[in-house]
Amino acid sequence: MAWKRSILVVANITATSEELLDELRARAAKEPTAFTLVVPATSEPQGRATAAEKATEAIGRLRADGLEADGGVGDADPLIAVTEAWDPKRFDEIIVSTLPTAMSKWLQTDLPHRVEKLTGAPVTHVIALPARQQHETTPPKAHAHHGVMTPLTVLGWGGAHGPGAQAGH
Repeated sequence: MAWKRSILVVANITATSEELLDELRARAAKEPTAFTLVVPATSEPQGRATAAEKATEAIGRLRADGLEADGGVGDADPLIAVTEAWDPKRFDEIIVSTLPTAMSKWLQTDLPHRVEKLTGAPVTHVIALPARQQHETTPPKAHAHHGVMTPLTVLGWGGAHGPGAQAGH
């Protein structure tokens, strides 16, 4: 049996992002690699169910790309989720995927560095945007422009009939 690299991936909102998927595809292209995705649950009432859906979707996308992937839901605290999943005999490294700095709760707590310090493992940080939803959109309907005084025309003194109205309108 050939040696295979094993990577623990921690992501939630960004689990199906193109940036993370590109990183994982690139890793697998270099050498045989297996990925284990942990999606920390959120603290909302349906947090575990939402995380399970995200994990299933992300793992499905990875497998559809021909990547070896499994995983599931972790603790709502991402550091605890890593602690529960991390096994230095099983994994070679960890990838932490977050939103950009201004949007990321995980970066506000310096999660990638805390994971590296806790596990002693090499940690790669991927910054990603949430996956775009594939919805059909219709352009908004155009509204006639009547000016700022239009709502006052119901009072009988505004609009084109009021004082200062231009002739011919």
